[in-house]
Order: sequence, then C-alpha cells, then structure tokens
Amino acid sequence: MTAIITYLDEVQDKYKTGIAREHAYRPALEKLLASADEGLNPVNDAARTEIGMPDFVVLRSNGNVPIGIVEAKDIGDPLDKTEKSKQLKGYMAHGNVILTDYLEFRWYVDGVKRDTVRIANANGSIESIGDAHADLESMLRRFAQEVTPTIKSAKGLAQRIAGIAREIAYFIQRDLESDTPTYTLQMQHAGFEKSLLPGLEIPEFADMYAQTLTYGLFAARVNFQGDPKDFELSSAAEDIPHTNPFLRKLFYHTRFDLGRKLTWMIEGLVDVLRHTDMDDILKDFGNRTQQNDPVVHFYETFLSAYNPDLREQRGVYYTPEPVVKYIVRSVDHILKTRFSRPQGLADKDTLILDPATGTGTFLYFVIEHIKQQFAGQKGLWSSYVSQHLLPRLFGFELLMAPYTVAHMNLGLQLREADYDFGEGQRLGIYLTNTLEEAVQAQEVLFAEYIAEEANEASGIKRDKPIMVVLGNPPYSGHSANTGKWISDLHREYYFVDGKPLGERNSK
Repeated sequence: MTAIITYLDEVQDKYKTGIAREHAYRPALEKLLASADEGLNPVNDAARTEIGMPDFVVLRSNGNVPIGIVEAKDIGDPLDKTEKSKQLKGYMAHGNVILTDYLEFRWYVDGVKRDTVRIANANGSIESIGDAHADLESMLRRFAQEVTPTIKSAKGLAQRIAGIAREIAYFIQRDLESDTPTYTLQMQHAGFEKSLLPGLEIPEFADMYAQTLTYGLFAARVNFQGDPKDFELSSAAEDIPHTNPFLRKLFYHTRFDLGRKLTWMIEGLVDVLRHTDMDDILKDFGNRTQQNDPVVHFYETFLSAYNPDLREQRGVYYTPEPVVKYIVRSVDHILKTRFSRPQGLADKDTLILDPATGTGTFLYFVIEHIKQQFAGQKGLWSSYVSQHLLPRLFGFELLMAPYTVAHMNLGLQLREADYDFGEGQRLGIYLTNTLEEAVQAQEVLFAEYIAEEANEASGIKRDKPIMVVLGNPPYSGHSANTGKWISDLHREYYFVDGKPLGERNSK
C-alpha cells in the first residue's frame, strides 16, 4: 500500500495549490500504474490528448502489445457522464479499460464494469480512505493480469474488431484535422482522393483507412499458418494472400511511421486476432446454407457494429441469395439460348464483370454454377480455373472492407474446391471507382499502389470485351459517389430530344 500512500501525497501536493488541473496529476498516476505489476510500462503521451486519444496506454515492458488503457479526468469531474460518452464507449473496444478522476477508479472489461474503488475524497484537501487502498491494489493487479479471451465465433470477432476499427477511424480523423497531422496519413489521404474518390473528405478517408488496416490484418490472420502467438504486425504483409497484391503492397508501406499511438492501437487489434481461434472462424465461413453466406454475414455484422450509416452513404445494399442464384441461372440460360454460347457462363470466351461486387456474392455463385458442370471431372477443374475462369472473371469495388472480404470469399471458395493459386496469380477483384472514367494515372509513394490497381481496372473498362455485366449496382439516389464524369454522363439522361424530362425525384 506504500505506492498508494505515495501517490496520494503527490496528488495532494498538486491539489493544494488550487490551480492544478488534470495533467498535473498524471506523473503520479503513471508511477502508481507501473507499481501494479512487474514489467508494466504505462505510457502517457500528453502531446496527443487534444485529439482524443486515451491518456495512458499500458504496455508490457517486454513488448509493444498494450494490455489496457486508462482515461483520466480532473478531480471532481462527473464520471457518470464520462461513462456514457461516445469517447469512452469507443475505448471499450480495447477490452480492458480504467476510468478515473484520480480518486475514484472504475474498471471495465469488454464494456462491462468489473469494479469501482474510491481511495480518497476532495474537500479542500485530499482525504484518504485507508480501508480502500487494498481494494485498489487488487483492482490494479487484476487489470494488469487480464488476459485477452480467445474468440471462437465469427460474430464475436466481427463485433470486437469493428469496435477497434471505429476507434482507429476516430483517431485518424482527429489526427488529420489537428494542427500537426502525421505526414504518412496525409499522403495516404491524398492517394485515396486522387486515384480513387475525388473530393474524399477526411472523415470518409478515416473510415476507409481504418477498414483497410482492420481487414488487411484480418486477411493476414486468416492466411497465417504458424502458431497464433507468433502472429505479428511487423510481418503481416507477408501473410496477406498473394492473390491480393494491392493489399500486400499497401501493408508494406503502412506498417511504418503511423505514430506511436496509432501503432499501439493497431497492436491491440493484432492481439485480438492473435487470440482468435481461426479454425472455428473458418468453420463458420464454411458453413454455407441455401439462405446464408457466413462470409457476407461477417461483413454485415462488422458494418452494423462499425458504422451502419456507411451503407446509405455509399449505396451498399445486399441481394438475397435466392435472387442472386436466379439471376445467375437466368444469365446462363440467356447466353445459351439467345447468344449462341452453348457453355453459358462456362464459355471460355465470355468475360464477366460485377461492377459493384461488394463482398463478391454474385461472382461466388457464378463460380458455383460453373463448378457444377465439372462434377466428376476433378482433374479438369484446376486447369480450367487457371486458364479459362480467372482470366475472364472481374469485380470492381469502391469500399475497402467489402473489397477485402470479396477477395477472401472467392479465395476460400476456390481453396475449398481444391484449387491452388500459382505464384503471382491474383483474383480479378479490383479496388476502383466504377463510376470514374477509365484513364491512366501515374502517382508516387502510397498513391502509386492505388493508381496501379485503378490502372488495371481501367484496362478492363476500356479494352476487355465484357459480355456479361451482373450484380446489384450502387443505385442509391443519395450516394456520395458523385464524380464529375459520371455526374455529367448521368445528366444526359435527364433530357429526351433536347428537352428536360421534368423528373422531380432525383432517384
């Protein structure tokens, strides 16, 4: 209890001056947190507090993995109000959190309050509650020893990583809106805006980039083959499937120079993925039924927990699987009966595009439909996929999360169908804006990776003889995807014979 007595003495020294505020007590709190357990390293980064980061990230001194965070308010601030704030709810995504006004300590695990201890009152001076000292020591020890639980369900994982992704997005937005934004984040925002979404605002970029980091790490963890405890941020790029070269290049670039606090938050996400039973998650993904694709359900769960409004902003809607299957069968029938393609969708010269592929559901069922024709011909399937399927199957997607899920969805599907991707062979899913003109872009640094992806997609838009276009388009009348090229093209349909239609409903 000596550490707590010393802590209260130091708080009292500052408090009795009458001019001390929250920051003045932090050195004392830092020493108290460090005393809770051997090897703890509580890091107080005051330079970042004005942009909403937690006041302390508590690390193990033998590594950079955060074991918890501590948010401190001024003595006398109402903790009940802070407890209900959006800021603290965001911090809860990290699982292990302490909220304090330096005299009262509230401990939460996965958003549930575990314990509350008050060690002193402030009545002109700091009045210690001696009987509570042992209780605080116990709480701090339990906080320090809290173990990240193993996650065994896709739903649980989606909700957990969505919470962390939302907090990462919040930090990125506040960073870029501050007077001293991180240079790397500035360059990446410029890259997304110039090569993918003209006019991309900072909050939208923060959403996209948080999803980039989250789903990139998720894809790496799905593909990781070693002991889960060896999964690391530093080598995550190597674990992203070769079938998604853009994501690999992006992670090689983004793993550096993102600032200490953002890196620690990402390390927290890595720790959650490290404690995920991926075999159970993949079993969930493989449990497909007539009415449910669990990979798509995973993304829907993630999006509903992360930012449900994003669906409306970008015109993200899902087509029921029976409808998808009906459309796929209908296209196959029409190809055979109206377009002299007796093989239908399996015809090796019929190029197929889903221009708003989302999580890849339409392309998934195109592959399933074609695969049925190879029943009992397993030996022919691999060569057909390599030579006559992948080179003519394309999907475009604007949002990072569904783009990554689409890659994973089709990759897992083909893996389950005993297809092994060759070195350097990619899936034809591209991160691009379908509603932007097909032009070649040349960029440097981070923007180069987006430009390369966009240029390959432009080649498909401009040069490939696409015969089949199917899918569920981003038809939302309030979609934010309103670039000049598509807006100008769209206006042509407001007129007939040079006269306006007079349509009042823009949708």
